[in-house]
Amino acid sequence: MKITEIRTRVVEWKGKTVPPQPHFCTNAADLLELDRDSMASFRFHGWLIVEIFTDSGHVGIGNAALSPLLTKQTIDLYFKPLLIGRDPFDSEFLWQLMYRQTLAFGRKGIAMVAISAVDIAIWDILGKATGQPVYRLLGGRTKKRIPVYASKLYSQPLEQLAKEAQAYKDAGYKAMKMRFGWGPIDGAAGMQRNLELLRTIREVIGYEIDLMADAYMGWTLDYARRMLPLLAPFQLRWLEEAVIADDLAGYAELKSYKLIPIAGGEHEHTIYGFRTLLETKAVDYIQFDTNRVGGITQARKVAAMAEAFSVPVIPHAGQMHNFHVVMASLNSPMAEYFPVVDVEIGNELFWYIFKGEPDQENGSIDIREDVPGLGLTISEDNLKNFAVVE
Repeated sequence: MKITEIRTRVVEWKGKTVPPQPHFCTNAADLLELDRDSMASFRFHGWLIVEIFTDSGHVGIGNAALSPLLTKQTIDLYFKPLLIGRDPFDSEFLWQLMYRQTLAFGRKGIAMVAISAVDIAIWDILGKATGQPVYRLLGGRTKKRIPVYASKLYSQPLEQLAKEAQAYKDAGYKAMKMRFGWGPIDGAAGMQRNLELLRTIREVIGYEIDLMADAYMGWTLDYARRMLPLLAPFQLRWLEEAVIADDLAGYAELKSYKLIPIAGGEHEHTIYGFRTLLETKAVDYIQFDTNRVGGITQARKVAAMAEAFSVPVIPHAGQMHNFHVVMASLNSPMAEYFPVVDVEIGNELFWYIFKGEPDQENGSIDIREDVPGLGLTISEDNLKNFAVVE
């Protein structure tokens, strides 16, 4: 079997968008006190679809959400010439080929996102060619169903926040994640607003449902030091991305306080990046995203390495490329899940672009055994709601 063509399309949402509330979610740009919306560069209203065609008729589907236009160019200019005519079953060789041919300007960031998108499509081909769901190729089923946590609960008026939390509780979720809306520039008053968010949710869900909280790199180490003792009484399962991804020493310091488990890795790449996270004891939970970390080829290696350190892996974002990795790893106790909602941040676009994502039932999902590959198809009819860049 040989690769005959690689097609890349960027789809940019042009339908209805829900405007975010003030103090919607902290982020790394908040410290700059920009006149414009600091969250703008962290929205994902564009998405990259990658299709890899083979002479056997099998077509693999991959995707990426970060910098889709630049990621498309990277694939078209650098990876497509490398891969045409190659056998997708040589997946490890193809990964190394893309990685080592772009080391001078790649390693992380856009180049690794591009490798991830291509690699996911290659694994989709492998599943389709063997007639097996991808998780079977990774080791098979390690759990009857995958527990998932509801991931939304952005900062908003407290009455609305309570209503949303109640809806997830009623739907049977055993865990959910909220976002903080205030950071260092908001001072001590902002700290109290963050605590009000937590208190509101806990009053609704109690303490028999896990609650996690995400600062999305919007805090400094000093601010996080001050917040941790205030957060401790709320018994968070973890605090996510309290500081920027490059501040590994900051992560390790926060973890050393043993007040709240520390999670991160959404913006880290490859086994080399995660080896450092693990060796420095920087996190209690690893949260790579398969369409950023280096694709399934790297995700399975990071998952195995984390297991040796007894650090659970709960990937960032839902989506099938992550669900298959979770299903095949005993060290992945649950997965993130974005509920189907109107387009806001853009994480929900996956539901609009692809068909095949599993619906949660009572706080868990399953992956069909009778659908080979990742189990996704492109919702071509829905693409009329997008501007398409070929």
